[in-house]
Amino acid sequence: MARELWVALLLLVLAGCQRQQVAAPPLGQHSFAAYQQQTRDWLLAHRAFQTLDKAGELAWNSPQEWRPAGRARKGILLVHGLGDSPGSFSDIGPALAQQGFLVRTALLPGHGTRPEDMLAVTVDDWRQVVREQAAMLASEEDTLWLGGFSTGANLALEYAVGHDVEGLLLFSPAFKSDTRYDFLAPALALFRDWLRPRSKVFPQQIATRYLRVPTNGFAQFWYTSATARRLLAAQPFTKPVVMVLAEHDSVLDTRWMLDRFDEDFPHPASRLIWYGNPHTAQQAAQRVLVRTDYLPDERISQFSHMSVLFSPDNPLYGRAGRERLCANGQSEAFAQRCLKGEEVWYSDWGFQAEDKVHARLTWNPWFSWQEAVIGAVVNGTPLPPTP
Repeated sequence: MARELWVALLLLVLAGCQRQQVAAPPLGQHSFAAYQQQTRDWLLAHRAFQTLDKAGELAWNSPQEWRPAGRARKGILLVHGLGDSPGSFSDIGPALAQQGFLVRTALLPGHGTRPEDMLAVTVDDWRQVVREQAAMLASEEDTLWLGGFSTGANLALEYAVGHDVEGLLLFSPAFKSDTRYDFLAPALALFRDWLRPRSKVFPQQIATRYLRVPTNGFAQFWYTSATARRLLAAQPFTKPVVMVLAEHDSVLDTRWMLDRFDEDFPHPASRLIWYGNPHTAQQAAQRVLVRTDYLPDERISQFSHMSVLFSPDNPLYGRAGRERLCANGQSEAFAQRCLKGEEVWYSDWGFQAEDKVHARLTWNPWFSWQEAVIGAVVNGTPLPPTP
């Protein structure tokens, strides 16, 4: 046993020695304007730009702020997901500002530059950003809300449990992965920098996000997921919550979250938006609002993990958006047909139909209704009628 322990310690030391050291984005600012500008300058110096539109890429990957027309009544910090960017909230942010929020986003370390920069990041680096920006916003506004997408939702919940937060907006929260062996990611990260080789067809990243994430990124995600489950098992979150889930999310065990919603988020105003089968949702929990995720008139087979975030009019990810995600877990032959501009259907990662090419669904046909539901919960007004 002693020998095995020494071998394990030696491997840990070797792994630490081999760990790539990268420059970290600046932290510790005393104003959001300074944080935003310094982060933007750091991105300009360190980012691997994917297009000639450097200004557009910087805007998408930098922290953003949206202010309401009048005086802000409340503030909300939105936290992006693993491999993603602050631009994830390019539609949700302005919509919340119209509802009276001062809206801000943050950039998690390891993101916005190149996937290799996530090799040395830790979950505590992510927590520090959330802690600094949430505290700053709370000092400026009367009430603080937090929101997040996927891993960012885990970080938002963790902060909210220990602080005076008025409520949460959780988009595809990653409390539980659909992978049974995700707990192995921290151990695997000691020996393997990447879980899969580079694609011969697709790049590692695009202007808006990473398409390939190091093993260490998945390891740090697992820490956020495990912490979220532990906190919810200890006690429910009793403030208002809007949770948005897609039944066929290829990343998450959304049924597990649906089954636990009433217990974990008991506030009477809280609502779960479920894109999928009404029968499944009605059997599992109360306070659930359901919309179908099969819309053949729009060539939509199923909703994806990311589709809940974007308006159909989004210039990058909407119906006519410039970013078509053909990397969708299908065969290379189908991916090539997608890349050549063939008419496609849309789905979550990995969905296949014999006679259809599927790209990733990157927008939400129910976005305006979803926005109205969020407004009703946040403002304590009646829920919108069924579309």
